[in-house]
Amino acid sequence: MKLDVLAFAAHPDDAELSCAGTLLVEKKNGKKTGVVDLTAGELGSRGTAEIRAQESAEAKAILQLDVRENLAMPDGFFEHSKENLIRIIEMIRKYRPEIILCNAPEDRHPDHGKGAKLVEDAAFLSGLIKIETNHEGASQEAWRPKYVFHYIQDRHLEPDFLVDISDEIELKLQSIKAYKTQFFNAEMSGTGPETYISKPEFLDNIINNNRLLGKRIGVPFAEGFITRKKIGIRNFDALIQENT
Repeated sequence: MKLDVLAFAAHPDDAELSCAGTLLVEKKNGKKTGVVDLTAGELGSRGTAEIRAQESAEAKAILQLDVRENLAMPDGFFEHSKENLIRIIEMIRKYRPEIILCNAPEDRHPDHGKGAKLVEDAAFLSGLIKIETNHEGASQEAWRPKYVFHYIQDRHLEPDFLVDISDEIELKLQSIKAYKTQFFNAEMSGTGPETYISKPEFLDNIINNNRLLGKRIGVPFAEGFITRKKIGIRNFDALIQENT
């Protein structure tokens, strides 16, 4: 299956927190979308890898993703290595996305910056014909996506462009809340240690950050992205006009 947009995430829930609204926008526009999680998030203080897998499957349904895979790299300890680059290249060549979304280039969790660099490098290397990969016994053709965009996570990095997700904010929140063991849930109170992300104000901050980004382009909610490649438009109709 060829995808239009493929998001890579260091942990299950990274994509939900940071680019779920954009994935829903693209799905509404008839695009095929998917997520590849690098790790199972097994080092999370709450829940287990098995429960996290169930939660990510529920989030997949909410986001109407066409595919979701997990590469089962070691949470917290995956490295920028040839082996891991090849595994990501195999995913890129398997799904041949036009656009890749990936972790923030720097963030509170070290896996996020590591994952960003790993995916960005793999996206380039995937286009080199002399790098040979196979999937299910078949040789894969080289493929390089047109763009690699980094979504913004915990740190307030300056975005290069913003996507209006006003109509998608409720489904985005549903996809985040699918991770019942990770984020605040009254029914799960007392089932694990309180963490930075399990406090009720964490989800409030996610909403407020999307609201602040939306304010910058005159819409209720938005998600921000960073790009190292300049973006061109065919006409001014592609621009969102802020109401003044």
